[in-house]
Amino acid sequence: MANILHIDSSPRGGRSKSRQLAKEFVMKWQTLHLEDVITYRDLRKLPVPHLTEEWIAADYTPQDKRTVEMTNILRVSDELVDELLAADRCIFSVPMYNFSIPSGFKAYIDHVVRVGRTFTFTDGQFKGLTEGKKVLFITARGDEYGADSTHAGWDAQEPSLRFAFQFIGMTDIQFIHANGLDLGDEARQRGLNDAREKIQKLVVNW
Repeated sequence: MANILHIDSSPRGGRSKSRQLAKEFVMKWQTLHLEDVITYRDLRKLPVPHLTEEWIAADYTPQDKRTVEMTNILRVSDELVDELLAADRCIFSVPMYNFSIPSGFKAYIDHVVRVGRTFTFTDGQFKGLTEGKKVLFITARGDEYGADSTHAGWDAQEPSLRFAFQFIGMTDIQFIHANGLDLGDEARQRGLNDAREKIQKLVVNW
């Protein structure tokens, strides 16, 4: 039995292609792994608050010196970190917004990249504390960003996601991109079909 963390981040709800594709993956996965436990979080319905000065002060105060107010300020963050640490596999659906990620998912990252919880810093060296997990990002993009594309090099989405999660110790990271969704009906269908084909292959070998 494995613990699966599934997080949707698109603000678009049911119209979101990244949500639809991630749901397809999870449903296929469940048919093959009936015993697995799915923890689901929807950042549209339960938005993660952006960091504040008070949050930063609480986070950098040693736990035994935190006030009740500080503990309460970190409660949501602690819950998010606990979910992440408990997971064996993580499935994140993330649309591309302005070449990167939605601010809501950036806020999520800011809450789970925490010194002493998901990484340490000792003698000038960083070390991630979340090793051994598998991570899958399913994305939806309006254009093409491959090496042969006219917009090659514009993709700030995959690098930022990869680096943030590698930093906290996750090295088994895969991406399934649905590309070209704003380039007309033919390109949209081609992008969705390609993503679904990759989902079908990965779900039996992940």
